[in-house]
Order: sequence, then C-alpha cells, then structure tokens
Amino acid sequence: MIRERAYPVEPWHVRETRLDMDVLAQSESVFALSNGHVGLRGNLDEGEPHGLPGTYLNSFYELRPLPYAEAGFGFPESGQTVVNVTNGKLIRLLVDDEPLDVRYGELLAHERILDLRAGTLHREMHWRSPAGREVKVRSTRLVSFTQRAVAAINYEVEAVDGPLRLILQSELVANETLPAQSRDPRVAAVLESPLQAEEELTTDDGGLLIHRTKVSGLRVAATMGHDVHAPGKTTIESEGYEDWVRTTIGCVLQPGEKLRVVKYLTYGWSSRRSLPALRDQVGAALAAARLDGWEGLRREQRHYLDEFWDAADVRVEGDPEVQQAVRFGLFHVLQAGARAERRPIAAKGLTGPGYDGHAFWDTEMFVLPVLTYTQPSAVRDALHWRHATLQQAHERARTLNLRGAAFPWRTIEGPESSAYWPAGTAAFHVAAGVADALRRYVLITGDEQLEREIGLELLVETARLWRSLGHHDRHGRFHIDGVTGPDEYTAVKDDNIYTNLMAQRNLLTAAQCAMRFRDEAIDLGVTEEEAAEWRDAANAMHLPYDEGLDVHEQVEGFTRLQEWDFGHTPPEKYPLLLHYPYFDLYRKQVVKQADLVLAMHWRGDAFTAEEKLRNFLYYERRTVRDSSLSACTQAVMAAEVGHPELAHRYLREAALMDLHDLNENTRDGVHMASLAGAWIALVAGFGGLRDHDGTLSFSPRLPSRLGRLEFSLQWRSIRLKVDVRPHQTTYTVRNGGADTVVELRHHGELIRVTAALPVTLPVPTPDPPGPAPEQPVGRAPLMHLPDSRP
Repeated sequence: MIRERAYPVEPWHVRETRLDMDVLAQSESVFALSNGHVGLRGNLDEGEPHGLPGTYLNSFYELRPLPYAEAGFGFPESGQTVVNVTNGKLIRLLVDDEPLDVRYGELLAHERILDLRAGTLHREMHWRSPAGREVKVRSTRLVSFTQRAVAAINYEVEAVDGPLRLILQSELVANETLPAQSRDPRVAAVLESPLQAEEELTTDDGGLLIHRTKVSGLRVAATMGHDVHAPGKTTIESEGYEDWVRTTIGCVLQPGEKLRVVKYLTYGWSSRRSLPALRDQVGAALAAARLDGWEGLRREQRHYLDEFWDAADVRVEGDPEVQQAVRFGLFHVLQAGARAERRPIAAKGLTGPGYDGHAFWDTEMFVLPVLTYTQPSAVRDALHWRHATLQQAHERARTLNLRGAAFPWRTIEGPESSAYWPAGTAAFHVAAGVADALRRYVLITGDEQLEREIGLELLVETARLWRSLGHHDRHGRFHIDGVTGPDEYTAVKDDNIYTNLMAQRNLLTAAQCAMRFRDEAIDLGVTEEEAAEWRDAANAMHLPYDEGLDVHEQVEGFTRLQEWDFGHTPPEKYPLLLHYPYFDLYRKQVVKQADLVLAMHWRGDAFTAEEKLRNFLYYERRTVRDSSLSACTQAVMAAEVGHPELAHRYLREAALMDLHDLNENTRDGVHMASLAGAWIALVAGFGGLRDHDGTLSFSPRLPSRLGRLEFSLQWRSIRLKVDVRPHQTTYTVRNGGADTVVELRHHGELIRVTAALPVTLPVPTPDPPGPAPEQPVGRAPLMHLPDSRP
C-alpha cells in the first residue's frame, strides 16, 4: 500500500515529485498510457530500473496449459495470457560514456506528470553522473487516440555545467526478461520468450521487428523512426538483430544546448494477414505519424480529450482527492475502451498483466455503464466484440448440455479461460450482464440499428440459456440452481437473487425485442411460444426471502448458514481466500463483495425502499470487501438508504483504490472496475441516477462534506448537465435546438428540460437516518473523510 500521499492533490494532474523505488511497479501502472489498442506501462525511458516492463496490444495473447490437480469433463483445456510485446519505449542515454541510471550518481530532481487533459506522461529529471557531469532530461510520451497504431516520445537532453558528449540509444526489444508470472513450470515455459523472430529491418533512422507467437500463431510488427534536432555535428546509425533494433544518435552539447529526439512508434498484429501485409500496415502508420509530426499528434490528442471531457467531466467540491481520483478513473476507463474497436476491455485494461489480461463481467456491469453515458461509441464496439464470440459461447453451452450462449467467466478471444469452475463456469450471470449492457446502450443512444443487427441475437441466445438452465417447480415457480453470483464466497448455490433478477430482465427484454423485430426473430428460430416461455419464466422467477428476519436471502438458505467468526479473524488474514479454504467460506455467512446489494442497485425496481434498507443493514454486517468491485456498489446503496456519510467513505475507497494502492496489487495494473466505480458512486450514488423503466431518473442528495456535484451525461445525442447543490438541483440541456426536450424524473417527479429553459428543483429534506450500518469487525471503510467543506 502507498501509505504516504504519493501524488499531490491536483484537479487535472497526477504528479510524482520524487522517484520512490519501493513503489516503482505501482507507479508504472498509474502512469500507463493506452488507447484501447496499444498500451505502454509507465516504465522509465531508460528501461531500468523497472518494476514490471510492459507493452501490450489488445487481444494479443499466447495459449498456455491450464493446471488441474484432477481433471473433469467440461473443464477448459487451455488458457490465454496477454503477451508483453516489442518494447519501443527504450531510450538509453550515455553521458560522457556513463549510462544514465538513476540508481547511480545523484538524482538531483525527478518529476513525472500524467496530464489528464493533454493525454500525456511528462517527465523532468536533473541528474549528476558519478563523474560529476550534469544533464537535464525532459520527455513527453503519448499513445494516440486519433491514430490507434501510434505512440510517440519527445525526448530532450540539455547540458548543464560543461560540454558533454552524448550518445542516445533508441531501441525496439522483443522477449524482454520478466518477473515470474506463474508457479506452474509448464506455464512459465510457454511465457518465457514467447515471440519467434520472423523479420528484422533497419533504416537510416529506425527499424522494424516482426515476430510470431509460438502456440497461438499471432503475428506482431513494431516500427520506430526518429526526428533528430541538435546543434552542430550529429551522427545517426542503426543496427538490428532477431530480437532488437537500435538507432544510435551521437552529438556534443555545450552548456545550455539541447538534443531533441522525437521517437515515433507504430504497432500492429494479426492472426490472418501475411507478413508483407503487416509490414506495410505498420509502415504506413509510421508515415502518417511523421506526416503530422510531434506537434500535430499532440494537438490531435488535446482536441480529442477536450471533446471527451466536455461530455464526461465530473466536478466535485469539498473533496479534492475524489475530484482528482474520479478524473483519473475516467481517463483510464477511456484509455481502456476508446480504440478497442471490437476487442475486449480487460479488467486491467492495457496497464499490466494482472488476471492474464482477461476480460470479466466487470466490463459489462461496471465499465460499460460509465462509457454508455460518456463515450457510447466504445460501448458499441464492446458489444460487437461479445457478439463476435457467440459461436464459442454456443459451443460452451453445448458442452454444458445447455441451449443458447454461455459466455466465459474470463477470456481474451472468447473461450473460457478459468480453471476454477465454481467461480468460472458456474458464474452464469455474465450472460445477463451482456444483455443488460445492450439494453442500456440502446436505451441511452436509441441505436435501433445495432439492436436489430446484433442486439436481438445476443438477447435471444442469452434468454435461451436461462430457460434451459432454470426450471419450474411443482408450484410453478422458476428456479435457477447451482450457480455462483457476484459473491465468490457463496458458490454453486440455488437461486442467487442477483442472477435471478438480472436473468428476469434479460428474458423480458428478449421477448419484447423479438416482438418488435419479428422477421429477424423468426430467422433466429424464435416462435411466439418460445417468447411466451421466456415471459412465463421471468414472471415466475423465485426470489428467496426469510420471513423471520424479514430480509431477502442472497441465495436460497443463506440466512440459515453458520455465521463467520469475524471477531476472531485477525486483520492479516484478509483477503480470506488467501488464508482459509473455500470449503469453509462456501458454507458460512461471509460475503466477499456486494451481491444482493448489487442487485438492489441494478434491479432497484424489484425492491421496496423498506426492503432495501433492511437488506442493506443485514448484508453490510457480513460483507468483507475482499474484492475491489464492492466499495462503489456499497456507496450507491448507502446513499440511497439514507447513510450518505458512509457512502462518501465507500466512494473514497473505490476512487483511491490505485492512487493509494489499497489492495496492494496495483503493480499488476489498475483496477478498471473500481476506477469506473468512482463515477458510479458519485453519479448513481449522490446523483441518484437510475434507468430502470426507460426514463432517466435522479434522486440527488449530497453528503455533508460535499458542497457541489456537477456531471454531464449523453442521452440520445443530447448533453445533459446535472448540477447538484445541498438544497437544489439544476438540469440543463447543453446542445440542440430550442425544441430539444429531455424527460426525466427528479425524486419521482416527472419533468421536462429544454435547451431554452434549465429546470431547478429543491432537494427534499431526507428522513431521519435509521440505525447506523455495522461492518464486520475491522472491515469498516478505511478512507477518512475530509475535515470540512470549503
């Protein structure tokens, strides 16, 4: 954990004012740059020291064996792991023959700045060599949002105290040595030097490397080129070998003179295109980058982000840390999805190798809701990716003797890559998440073309899964048995309420869509009888309820399970899954992450206000938050049931997950769902945003320490601004003509907002708070609230 404040609190920057070797890997994740296609970890330009080198391409992976102590029918046979591809970040500098290495000599100053508006990582360094020679280095790095194959580095060296001979070595390097990623020797063997050389080429000022993975057979190409600006004589030469290409630049600088090098990088990969085609592709991308030049790339980057922030920014008054963190989170969420273009959004984005680079249900239930309201084009692409994996989902369902589509718990390309079936295969709720992401996207954008072309099929095949997975009992109630909900500590149980309610909505949405698009539904084999079966199952869905305790049961029989002994669980034993057998966790009342509480957020229309409060209090005492996915949901529901101060603390935990390394694993990549969760906690929690019935609904109410919350949403191409103050809220339509109208609900009241006339309404006085929610011993949210409102 980063116990001291590593980054000063600034509204638009994440600034590191000193280089801390103890958290170098964490900072590499925080400072990672990506556009959804190319990802560069925030490694130092010189390459060393490093915590974890990393350059990633979306969906570029290697196959590896999945280890089983005892195999079983239907277990996935192989997994997929993201590959660290050719590293183009490397720029080594020799100062009068002394390599610039911050571990030697004296580092007089060092600062890095992630600029959230410019989309760049800027670094400034003042270094004195062991021989006493001083240089100042300034570098700025970007991964282009507008040219998805392109990254660039502007690198500048200044002589300080005397004439210097500088040698700059700019490199492309494949098959870097990495820390061990697996204890399984078979997996380690696959991931060690996974790239086989196919072609190497050098030019006067750069070069190219093409490699192919040994097992998955994917081909990757990387190129580099340089623009060099220096006073006086300069030498430039290139050399290349199988796994590296190096361009060496030499010059002599007088005090105050500067060497400036712009390094252009382009990447491409394919499983189908020939080597010459891929070579030409990255060559063309390099030519395009050099055509625009560094200043052109930087202008395009700023313009792209200006447009994004205009539509997506969130302003928070009263908690500067959250203000910084929510923008940091939005920036990383954008980086993960902006140019993914029909490829997955992984749990770590392209910031690190955590979870092997896999996408989970996190994408649909945490990341896509944020992007739907802020960058809907990325959601359209993410839904296309899921649709492209339908064939594999069909095959998986058939293996499990089911109909429809069984989407994987974790994957890169589409097949199931989880070796642990209780938390993998049994977690069928991912299918309902896909359907709900589609439903929300169509609702918010009005994109009926996508709904007709791929949405209907996704809804039909997921509805078929639920109908074949569940069954009617002798009383006519519909049950879905033997599944795992979001809470992985309560696995392979009957009638998980979250799963049942999300499946219910999935079934009803599919039936409605099939009736609207009858011809297309007939082509998919949907009969009126089948659609009626979906409606019948949905209307008969069983929701376990304990009449004695007057609460819903997370799964059938949950409230009769033995209580976990929280009082005798020491703090060092968390997370529980690392210190207790799953057998013990599965049979007791202990919740890893919000599950039934998550159902009350996304299916709040299925509960009364009184039920929500009773359920929240009951499950709050049993939820240990061993997952980063939990805090944002607990923030949303704490706010809704009348405990905004607790919600504020949960918001801070979600928002600061990576800036403070709260789970002590940010080194492997940022927590994309938790970063998205900061937006969710603010907008759905304190803004009260819901979209259950097809109408935007807000129930805004601020905690005592926040003086203002302002956010923008996109609704059918309309930009709606919501400005929440302690006692009133103003809704403004920011674009469109005078006749542009948005209908929404404010604390249940239906109102109409036009471009010509903003609407300001009072925030109702809340009911007196009930009993304070209690958490398990030692598991209260740790993030202290700011002292006071400014």
